[in-house]
Amino acid sequence: MNVRPKVAVISTGGTITSISHIGELDMYEYTTSGNRLSTQEILEKFPHAQTIAELIPVDFDRLPSTAIGFEQWRKLVLTIDDLMRQHPDLSGVAILHGTATIEETAYVLNLTLKTNISVVITGAQRPASAVSTDAALNIYNAVRVAASPDARGMGVLVCLNDEINAAREVTKTSTARLQTFSTPDFGVLGHADGDRVEFYRRPLRRCAPHTPFDIRKLVTLPRVDIAYSYADSDGTAVHAFVQAGAKGIVGAAYVPGLLSPEESAAMRRAVEEGVVVVLSSRGGSGRVFGPAKTRDLGFLRADNLTPQKARILLSLALTQTCEPAAIQAIFDTY
Repeated sequence: MNVRPKVAVISTGGTITSISHIGELDMYEYTTSGNRLSTQEILEKFPHAQTIAELIPVDFDRLPSTAIGFEQWRKLVLTIDDLMRQHPDLSGVAILHGTATIEETAYVLNLTLKTNISVVITGAQRPASAVSTDAALNIYNAVRVAASPDARGMGVLVCLNDEINAAREVTKTSTARLQTFSTPDFGVLGHADGDRVEFYRRPLRRCAPHTPFDIRKLVTLPRVDIAYSYADSDGTAVHAFVQAGAKGIVGAAYVPGLLSPEESAAMRRAVEEGVVVVLSSRGGSGRVFGPAKTRDLGFLRADNLTPQKARILLSLALTQTCEPAAIQAIFDTY
């Protein structure tokens, strides 16, 4: 007798659960209706995953992903903790999520979960009510990957459009195309093909559960802001962030990690006031290098993390230490 794997499905809302008030050809006005299906409702609408796993629908907040942040991240960690206690035989967790912030939620969970079971996040570019919605197959594939023994120990995974990416590496690259999620530097980990789930590489950077970060008892994360570099940027945003109480600032710097003279001076003053400055790149791929002139100014390097992910790691790092050398070591490790 074959025993189906047990997979919990948590829906946070987003396009993947959205129903248009206009009709099947609506691909963008659905966001104004706020009509999102519950976890149970979306699984009933797209029942295919129930044929391959025993599903545990989990109620959660139904939100657009633009409204998701620390409060929901902490709640997801606690929810998965509870699921592990209630179901010791749980094979994995599939999370349905809006695509705008999938990569940030995935990376937070990748750094803060204390389990090595498979956690897979998926979303959709077209609402559940649309013609040719990608919601149905993305849900099915996310459950397949979450149930796969080969997915264990890889950290949090993001699975859309048949492609499996690592939480640390993946980013959204298109506003509307189905092939929006990609890993520019390294490519996918594997594919959820029609016949089976197949992996071809594993991420090497340390991830859950082997991390020191724990948001369970935190009320909030230390404030970290992102300053975007552009022609004639003069550091005004940097000064404003310091005034607002930022403990850290990530520079979305010119490629390969450089600032304008005025912005560099503002960042230097921020460092002198005790703010940790980490330079990322606005380019979307590639490592940020650390020439002597930036090291001498006290700026740290985000490796190849995008600015939005560097912000998350810096926030979590600041819950552990304020020592620049220790924070740089964290960026070199995670």
